[in-house]
Amino acid sequence: MTRKQKRFAGIGIIGAVIGLAVLLVSIALRDEIVFFYDPTEVVSGTKVSPGQNFRIGGLVEEGSVVKQDTKISFVVTDGENSVPISFEGILPDLFREGQGIIAEGAMDTQGQFIAQNILAKHDENYIPKELEDVMKDKDVWKGKKSEPNS
Repeated sequence: MTRKQKRFAGIGIIGAVIGLAVLLVSIALRDEIVFFYDPTEVVSGTKVSPGQNFRIGGLVEEGSVVKQDTKISFVVTDGENSVPISFEGILPDLFREGQGIIAEGAMDTQGQFIAQNILAKHDENYIPKELEDVMKDKDVWKGKKSEPNS
């Protein structure tokens, strides 16, 4: 083998090892990736399927919160469509109707979102960036304009 052939063989082996490492990491992280959707994307049915984990965000509809012990059900809207959400556990202290939230979980076969985690805004001026962008796109956002970090 000439020096040139040895060099190409070494580069090929290194490339194959790097490719294998990237493949293994992407397979390992495939189940850890959680996408964000708004209620309109969820209702359309083209983006998510039952059992697929994702995040949904929107405003909690007024009058939709029903509590039974530690089971809570409510409806999240983006101003166009709504999705019913069921959650069992302790809600964040700042959870209330008319507030922006993000829920993480999966849809069941009846079209209800079963949440494992609920994230609520931490003060009156904050809403998650993904949710703010969606609400602005739909002309539903009535909050203050986000200030870029300086």
